[in-house]
Amino acid sequence: MVEPDLEQVENYLTGLQNRICSALEGEETVARFVEDAWSYQDGKGGGRTRVLSAGSVIEQGGVNFSHVIGRNLPSSATAHRPELVGRSFHAVGLSLVIHPRNPYVPTSHANVRFFIAEKEGEAPVWWFGGGMDLTPYYPSEEDVIAWHETSRSACEPFGADTYPRYKKWCDEYFFLRHRNETRGVGGLFFDDLNEWGFERCFEFMRSVGDHYILAYLPIVQRRKNTPYGEREQEFQRYRRGRYVEFNLVYDRGTLFGLQSGGRTESILMSLPPVAHWRYNWTPEEGSAEDNLYQNFLKPKDWLKS
Repeated sequence: MVEPDLEQVENYLTGLQNRICSALEGEETVARFVEDAWSYQDGKGGGRTRVLSAGSVIEQGGVNFSHVIGRNLPSSATAHRPELVGRSFHAVGLSLVIHPRNPYVPTSHANVRFFIAEKEGEAPVWWFGGGMDLTPYYPSEEDVIAWHETSRSACEPFGADTYPRYKKWCDEYFFLRHRNETRGVGGLFFDDLNEWGFERCFEFMRSVGDHYILAYLPIVQRRKNTPYGEREQEFQRYRRGRYVEFNLVYDRGTLFGLQSGGRTESILMSLPPVAHWRYNWTPEEGSAEDNLYQNFLKPKDWLKS
């Protein structure tokens, strides 16, 4: 059995960060990613956060690499795996969120990560996790189907049941229970993956990471020049409020970062630059805004497989 190779994973993730930033900058005319290197205060390790602000296409986006070494796994990581309580850990990952300027371009998120939990006298426990999901404001069925086709392509070499299983997990994970709606139109979500052995699991993580930009960039290119006005922008900011609610109430990665003493600025880079809330607001029946609620914020088999 091949032993986990932490350095190999780290090298892949830093290279992926470079490739994603370069691809997104290729759509921009006025802004570039600014890098901020940081050290982890409660243990060892650190990371490099790259943020692009006030762009012509991306209003704000962050692509964050981190390698955190801690003494004890926080409760967000052990709540569903109590056997890991008290173990030290390595957590290495890449997390990104892109908030576009044009309301017709969806927000996107992706994350790929690797953990090793250690305890003296016992074998290390390791696993991979991650995924990618899409959050549109004025959705196009063409875009959503293409997103899921690419998500399925990432999974196809790993068995016919892999996409349906991780697509369903994504629908269930990115769900705002207090709103009774999904955050967006889903994609993939997986965690605690070690059943295939290190090499095969690492291959799957790479496939998910590599397919993110293949899925998202064509949507950006199709929609970035769509005309919009104040109404669309106001609705985008209202729906961004849902993104904030999910990330601060439910998101496991946000909770892990805050509970483990991670760098707050890098953890909260996922939040949008501007978000609005309206009291008890509902869209006008039959409107473009209502279309999102009626046809896109419920789990659906987009590929009719």
